Amino acid sequence: MITLYAKATSNGRKASIMLEETGLPYEVRPMALERKEQKEPWFLEINPNGRIPVIADDDGPDGEAVTVFESGAILMYLAEKSGRFLPGDAAIRARTLEWLFFVSTHLTFDAMQVHWLVRLRDAGKPHPDLEDWQEENARIYGVMDTGLADGPYLAGAQYTIADIAAYPWVYRWEMQGIDLDAFPRLKAWFETVGARDGVIRGLGVPPRDDGL
Repeated sequence: MITLYAKATSNGRKASIMLEETGLPYEVRPMALERKEQKEPWFLEINPNGRIPVIADDDGPDGEAVTVFESGAILMYLAEKSGRFLPGDAAIRARTLEWLFFVSTHLTFDAMQVHWLVRLRDAGKPHPDLEDWQEENARIYGVMDTGLADGPYLAGAQYTIADIAAYPWVYRWEMQGIDLDAFPRLKAWFETVGARDGVIRGLGVPPRDDGL
């Protein structure tokens, strides 16, 4: 059994969507980030960086238990375990990993900064350089829109872990101040990916009460 330590944040949803998409059996250990539970000693033993998500797999390679942190690493691990969403063809696999790493660095980092600064702004607190971060975030959306010229998904014709990594951040486009109509290929991708049953289910794991 896989245990998912997470909250329904953009990074946490990468793991929950992947688990729902693969159909691997798992249970959820919701994390109380508001109480800094992720900084408690017991959690730092499984992720010294004190961040979610983390998975603990009782039936890892060779039957040994394994713990994996970092959302990109979790997606790769689950793809290899399930044999899904990480193509075996070398060229398509390389393209999948290009976009996975692009999302894990550029999109994730920049959108996270925008989210943080927007929350400060909405709380009436200083929010330095928010417009600069939003401008860069829009540039990143443009890169993805350009990348989708070769097919309906980031790696081309196949839905992969690159799409799973990107979707939870694009899902918050309104909060980020993005005009999604300015990126027509990305908007079509967003609608296609968002209609998948596994994505719909994964967005609600663990449940959150604010509808976001």
